[in-house]
Amino acid sequence: MILRLNRLLTRVAIASSVTLTLLTSGIHSSLAGDPFRNSDPRNIGDKTQAAFDQLFKQGNYKAAQEYAIQATQSEPHEPLAYAMRASLAYTNKDMEGFKNYADKTIEVAQKLSDTDPLRGNLYLAVGYFLEGGYIFQTEGPVSALPRLQKVFQYLETAEKVNPDDPELNLLKGYLELMLSVNLPFSSPQQAIERLETYAAPNFLAYRGIALAYRDLKEYDKALQFIKEALQETPDNPELQYLTGQILRSKGRKEKNVDDLKQALDYYNLAFKKEDQLPEVVLKSLRYEHRKVQTEISDLGGTTPQP
Repeated sequence: MILRLNRLLTRVAIASSVTLTLLTSGIHSSLAGDPFRNSDPRNIGDKTQAAFDQLFKQGNYKAAQEYAIQATQSEPHEPLAYAMRASLAYTNKDMEGFKNYADKTIEVAQKLSDTDPLRGNLYLAVGYFLEGGYIFQTEGPVSALPRLQKVFQYLETAEKVNPDDPELNLLKGYLELMLSVNLPFSSPQQAIERLETYAAPNFLAYRGIALAYRDLKEYDKALQFIKEALQETPDNPELQYLTGQILRSKGRKEKNVDDLKQALDYYNLAFKKEDQLPEVVLKSLRYEHRKVQTEISDLGGTTPQP
């Protein structure tokens, strides 16, 4: 659960997590780097936006790391930069770095809340979410619960400022999605509606909706939205990998060799940029790549050859 949680934040920046941007639709104003808003953009910063773009739009963890380091040096008042560094540290199994940048996210967000209460409180939520992830790993789930309470407290405060804000809704949508998967009697429908109606950038919202439908085992809908995301970020190896996962699940359910072969094609595309991906992603990609070849063979579609 904690891995899903932190990759989500990563995915959004965590976006929050949830770390995907931008930019597709690119920079919306003359201010430096706001991948979330068409109106009332924030001056997030060129280096922070570049890191966000590399991490989420390009799926290039190594380039994102370089830009995130530059961002915390040249744009030290932007909490998104520290949130990304925390998420990248977690991906690299650097737990002390993870804790350090989670703490910095909280510190910087606290200062920002005086001038921008929406983003300040939003990243206080992000910071405590990250900090809770560290405590979960080092002390266990019970000790992490107070941090989770703070997450909801600060999200509620941010939502009072502007409930329709796209950055806020991107984060909340991914959080609701994660909770719906891990808690009984929960449904991802609220997350789907939030992401589809209010969140931005679009390709990150589409990715979240695809994940929701994947978990609901509605694979045709999942494919619809992941392909929308891929139209905006066609070279992202993580999205190619996710497309392969969805096709593999659909192919296994329906015993459809063509879907399994398409899954293998997408896995192969992701492998072409394996130097961009962290080992934790590559490990699961290698495993699924082997498994889908066996599944194709078992259905008479041939494949495994030395």
